[in-house]
Amino acid sequence: MILASLLVFFTCIWITLTPNAFAAAEIKKPHQCCSSSMKWTRYSKQETRMRKDDSTKVWPLKYKQLLHIEDHDFAMRPGFGGSPVPVGIDVQVESIDSISEVNMDFTMTFYLRHYWKDERLSFPSKTNKSMTFDHRLIKRIWVPDIFFVHSKRSFIHDTTMENIMLRVHPDGNVLFSARITVSAMCFMDFSRFPLDAQNCSLELESYAYNEEDLMLYWKHGNKSLNTDEHISLSQFFIEEFSASSGFAFYSSTGWYNRLFINFVLRRHIFFFVLQTYFPAMLMVMLSWVSFWIDRRAVPARVSLGITTVLTMSTILSGVSASMPQASYIKAVDVYLWVSSLFVFLSVIEYAAVNYLTTVEERKRFKKTGKISGMYNIDAARAMAFDGCYHDSKTDMDQTSFSLHSEEDSMQGRFTGSPSIDSPWIKRRQPLGGHVGRIIVENNHVIDSYSRILFPIVYITFNLIYWGIYV
Repeated sequence: MILASLLVFFTCIWITLTPNAFAAAEIKKPHQCCSSSMKWTRYSKQETRMRKDDSTKVWPLKYKQLLHIEDHDFAMRPGFGGSPVPVGIDVQVESIDSISEVNMDFTMTFYLRHYWKDERLSFPSKTNKSMTFDHRLIKRIWVPDIFFVHSKRSFIHDTTMENIMLRVHPDGNVLFSARITVSAMCFMDFSRFPLDAQNCSLELESYAYNEEDLMLYWKHGNKSLNTDEHISLSQFFIEEFSASSGFAFYSSTGWYNRLFINFVLRRHIFFFVLQTYFPAMLMVMLSWVSFWIDRRAVPARVSLGITTVLTMSTILSGVSASMPQASYIKAVDVYLWVSSLFVFLSVIEYAAVNYLTTVEERKRFKKTGKISGMYNIDAARAMAFDGCYHDSKTDMDQTSFSLHSEEDSMQGRFTGSPSIDSPWIKRRQPLGGHVGRIIVENNHVIDSYSRILFPIVYITFNLIYWGIYV
């Protein structure tokens, strides 16, 4: 009994002294307690403010429980077994990246937005505010399976995360937006190239759900298609953007709703005027220069004709290399081939002139026994080789001048002035006028007509061509 009484006594003393020891320890560190309490108070105030600003903190439940994702089978469309679910579409075109005539396709970047109602996603809300999610929720709920008809490749941008946004309203209305780049076919008609306008369209359709399950429509009618003001292309300018709708029939699955994004592109002509049309015009005009060159200057006229023909061939091959292998005639082909025909005819014209001149001289030689005209056979042969005119009379004057130069100089010393009829005066006559008179007198009648006929016909062709295609 004594031992038990002592044990109880010491226990009471220990209990009494222990709180005092703890109190003394707390008194030794007053600043640390104050600082920690101040930090805790500041943190609690910030958390309270964040909870007030963030409306999602009001709901203690997770989004899976709030949207009832685990309670429904989202493999089925909304209202399965009943009327088709209406899905509105809204498109904001960001840019048209490229137009390829060779591949006959275009590349476009745009924001594709879907609107539909799924009552399975409705949730209670006192403020009637919507909730926004990123791409991580898309795989857990039902979304429309829209695909692009005649597309070659397409992708959703994923920098820095997938560019997908999902917004759910308390009544179950859903907005699904994605930033997409699509390369699709554009069936182009090049019969008027490069004076053409191309009609391209991007077609949207549901892959699995026909018109009995899903109804696609433009959310805001014609205003559902919007474009940025800064959209521009190097070779085209955009005339119009329009939205339309229709139906597509497949023999095995039935009718489907289809939406169309239509846009008209008109080509800039100035580039092709500088690179194609203007050089072709210059080559045709250059070929007409041969009509003014003496018909006996064979090397000059032949080399000029061959040069213009080869240049036109280079222009033709350059245009064909940048174009698809179309099986029909294009507008630029008509112009270039007609221009090549004019250049080719200028070469044929000189061949006809040379041949007829030779025939005419042979006939005169048979009748008179000598070559008529202002030049003989030796002069004609010399000009055929070096392209320069050799006048026999001038050569004789030059010989006479060399023989009588001393006599004329002596006569000039006594009289004080040279003789008017001396060969020196004849040599001082202007050579340009002499050669011009020779060319006119020896010009063939075909050259005379060609100087007028070729320009008139070519100008008429240009008036008809530009009148039809422009």
